[in-house]
Parts: sequence; C-alpha cells; structure tokens
Amino acid sequence: MTPAAPVARSLKRALIGQVRAVFNDSAKGEKPIQRQPEASLFGPGSVVWRVHGDVTTMMVGGVAALLLQMLHPAVLAGVWDHSSFRGDMIGRLRRTARFIAVTSYGSDEEAEAAIAKVREVHTRVKGILPDGTPYAADDPRLLAWVHVTEAVSFLDAWIRYAEPGMAMAEQDRYFAEFARIAEALGTDPVPRSRGEADALIATMRRELAVDARTREVARLVLSQPAPNLAMKPFQAMTFEAAVDLLPDWARRMHGFPRPGLSTPLVRLGTGGIARTIRWAFRG
Repeated sequence: MTPAAPVARSLKRALIGQVRAVFNDSAKGEKPIQRQPEASLFGPGSVVWRVHGDVTTMMVGGVAALLLQMLHPAVLAGVWDHSSFRGDMIGRLRRTARFIAVTSYGSDEEAEAAIAKVREVHTRVKGILPDGTPYAADDPRLLAWVHVTEAVSFLDAWIRYAEPGMAMAEQDRYFAEFARIAEALGTDPVPRSRGEADALIATMRRELAVDARTREVARLVLSQPAPNLAMKPFQAMTFEAAVDLLPDWARRMHGFPRPGLSTPLVRLGTGGIARTIRWAFRG
C-alpha cells in the first residue's frame, strides 16, 4: 500500500458523503437507492443504467431540462401555482433525481410505487393560465414535453461529458428504453428514438413562451445556494454547464448570453468534476 492510499480513501469517502447528502434528505430518513440487477425495470445491460448512473451529467442534464420545461406556459404554471420552489428548489431537484434513480435502479415494486405516487400528485395539479386557458399536469401532451426535455438533456449531458462517440443506435436504444417510464406516467406521444425526440421538440416549440414568471423561476433555479460550502464550486460549475447545454433557440428565449470565452473553461471544469466523482465511486 502506498503512503497516498489512506489519503485517497479518505478523499473518496468525503466526496461520496457530500454527493449522497445532496441527493438524499437525511431529515426524511432517505437513503441511497440500492441497485437491483435482477429486479429493476431495466438492468445492468441497459443504456438507461449507463446514462442515469453518472452524477455530474445527470445534474447538468436535470437543470438544463428544468430550464427547457419552464418555457412551456402550462409547465411553468404548474410549478408557479402548486410548488414550493421559491423556498425549496434544491428539494424539487432532489425529488426529481430520486424519482429517476428509483425508476431506473430500484425494484419493479419500488418503481411502480414511485410512478403511482407521481400520477396521483399530477391529478391534483390543475389551474388556469393567465390567458384563461385551463391546464392539468396529467395532460398527456404536457407530460410529453416534460419527458422529452429530460431524455434529451440527460443524454446530451452524458454524450458531452462521458461518451462523446456514442453511436446513434445506442442513443435510439436509450429513448426506446426510457419510453417505458413515460408510458407508465400517461405520456403521449412518447419518442422512441433520437429522431422522434427531435421532431417532438420541433413541433412543440410553437407552444413555448417567456414572460416575467419564466425569468423569475430561471433566476431562482440558477441562484440557489449550495447545500453546503464544499458543494458550492461543484454546483456553480454544473449550473453553468446546464445553461451551456441548452440549444441556441432556448438560450435566446431565456436571454442567456451566447457561448463565449468562458465556455471551454466551463466544459473543461465540468469534465474534471465528472471524472473526479466517477473516481470516488469506483470502489
């Protein structure tokens, strides 16, 4: 054993502890989701397991997905009218991350229970848009927007920071696998390939809009304080990487600046964070 080995082990334990504290609410007794190779909806050979198991890319993709989702007035209204996002945006992100973890890696029973709970919550999220149009969170088309933005953002973050050469066939397989969760939630239409996902986003772009509430929610998302001092640099970098991940049209809608001189540094730093966290969890 080299003299540096105990130091490396201590550093790994510290990193793992910080990451788990972000994704598991100890006040509620939450513990990390245990992978169930034989009993999960997908399994170790799935692309879903490969993509959803990377902490950094899921953080980057999750924030990017949220920034895309709020561009739809009905999604924004559901968050604005029925969510405690103003005081608990990190909690909201944590709950989304936990749902993805449970449905990806937990047992069939755990996944089905999580899906049933979300469906029940959706039945209570209803309201009226400022223009008088009614909305409901269990609207299949609205669920399609939430799903496709998550799927594209998770996958694009994975490709950028983990597997730049990912084959299109593997990307298509990811959408086909992830469609299982979307179907169970009542989503329609459900994209089952990269082409179908891109086409759905292109079709729904005409429904998107930005107003003062959009800008307020985006500001709150990106200005959330880190859960602790140690996570502050990680969170700041991943939030910048999330904005960088957005398609150009979405950046323009939000009024975010175009990629500039800092973009290579953001990507380099995020890549370094991703590799460091993978090292910590590698045993």
